[in-house]
Amino acid sequence: MTTTTEQANDLLAIFLNDQLALGIGYRELAHRNAKSNAGTPLGDASERVARGIAEDVETFEGIMARLGVAKSPVKGPLAIAGERLARLKLNGRLTSYSPLSRFLELDLLTIGLAGKPQLWTTLRDLAGLGGRMPDVDFDGLIRRAQEQHDTLEPFREQAGRHAFGVAPSGGG
Repeated sequence: MTTTTEQANDLLAIFLNDQLALGIGYRELAHRNAKSNAGTPLGDASERVARGIAEDVETFEGIMARLGVAKSPVKGPLAIAGERLARLKLNGRLTSYSPLSRFLELDLLTIGLAGKPQLWTTLRDLAGLGGRMPDVDFDGLIRRAQEQHDTLEPFREQAGRHAFGVAPSGGG
């Protein structure tokens, strides 16, 4: 079954809006993690990553605008509301930030960041935007996504060990 150009454009618009909503959710989560850990090395790292994710969201919105894809009036706000609602989940403490909260935030962030290189590769190669938008540095975006992941991964591992009571392993 062959997809027509119009169908492909419609499907790309849906994909872009879904991915934008995810990016907005991750941006909000990264800001929350940075705020919850302010004044610590994790807080500083999370703040840098949050700024990078915010820049990526802006880049993504710019790509959508250049393609003439309207932002969904529902998906972005729903992503923000979902992130806010997730704060209500039980974390072992009723009124304070828990080691489980820290780990879950970092786990979700690193999962999202691990998928971001694939997103930029999909747009560059499978959606053909690399050829249509040669001024967009998809390779740089892929590298930055990997750097963002690598920045938070050691903190995720440390938070997991702390939350679950496991001492760091001896070698590397």
